[in-house]
Amino acid sequence: MARGTQVLAGVLAAGALATACSSGTSSSTSTTTKRPAVTTTTRPTAVTTTTAAGGATTTTTASGTVACATSQLAASLAGGNGAAGTIETTVALRNNSSRTCVLAGYPSLQMVDAQGSAVPTKTVNGGSYAFTKWAQTVVSIAPGQSGSFNIGYSDVPMGSQTSCPSSAALRITPPANYDPLTVPASLAPCNGGTLVVSPILSGATGGT
Repeated sequence: MARGTQVLAGVLAAGALATACSSGTSSSTSTTTKRPAVTTTTRPTAVTTTTAAGGATTTTTASGTVACATSQLAASLAGGNGAAGTIETTVALRNNSSRTCVLAGYPSLQMVDAQGSAVPTKTVNGGSYAFTKWAQTVVSIAPGQSGSFNIGYSDVPMGSQTSCPSSAALRITPPANYDPLTVPASLAPCNGGTLVVSPILSGATGGT
């Protein structure tokens, strides 16, 4: 009787071992592969700037027309008026070279005194004046012709101000350039020397 019990126990143990092995081999593993995120970058093709030996730069538009360099241009005051505390001034940029060039965007401005020292200047592109909030366009300027831009400012002191910064001349850096032009200009913008400027416009009269 004892021997039969030992045989039965052995059979049961063997059966349990077989069941355990069968259970281990039937398990499955699920693997998920994540795809890396893809970022697409579109490069602008409208303007290409090339730096030549010596540091000179040439900017070309998509149409192949070269942007006007400072050395091709001459600046002059083309007119102005004032009403109700707002002063408007138009600056013309004449193409003095023998080839057509283009300008697009906003010029950079810096007021200077009679000694050429910088006067406090803040520039706002576009702003809310009717004569400065023009849309930006590419302006083609033939030899002997001009583009222009408008400047607007308030000549009314604000808060505790008793006077406003005044200039003897204005330094103008055309779009896509680093070298400025200087034009005599008596400006006295209040609010810390704030000048509101339009983009370059076609013709010599500030779009009018």
